[in-house]
Amino acid sequence: MNEWFVNNFIESIMVLGIALLIVEVLVLGFATFFLFFVGLAAITTSILMWIGIVDQSWLQAIASMALFTSIYTILLWKKLKALQNQTNHKRAQNDLNDAVFTLDADVSENPAIPVYQEYSGVSWQLLSSSPLKAGTQVKILRADVGKLVIAPAE
Repeated sequence: MNEWFVNNFIESIMVLGIALLIVEVLVLGFATFFLFFVGLAAITTSILMWIGIVDQSWLQAIASMALFTSIYTILLWKKLKALQNQTNHKRAQNDLNDAVFTLDADVSENPAIPVYQEYSGVSWQLLSSSPLKAGTQVKILRADVGKLVIAPAE
């Protein structure tokens, strides 16, 4: 086994780099950049060894990977951090939106007077912009954590 790594040193470093990139992107979801930079450095080092610019030794591989990791970090950190900080403020669509049900109790427009109703196996606090009577058919406008924003169904 050890002999295979020695005989295929360049390929081993290339596979290591690709594996680190896959773990960073697919498993960690680009949450950290460390494995990404080390993976790029490993791929760069293996290419330079294949061309013959870097000697095929453990010491040269480690030194080259450390150097290229630093270079990639300096060059790409700000751009990748800005990419990571982009947020989408669009609300996620869920199955509760536009669902219709019948109220069990009166609901006021005042959130200080909480009204709860069981729906889909969960006890939800109901919020409305207008008072609603028990027995009214209502439509779910929005579902937040533990809260349903409702309006009369048309």
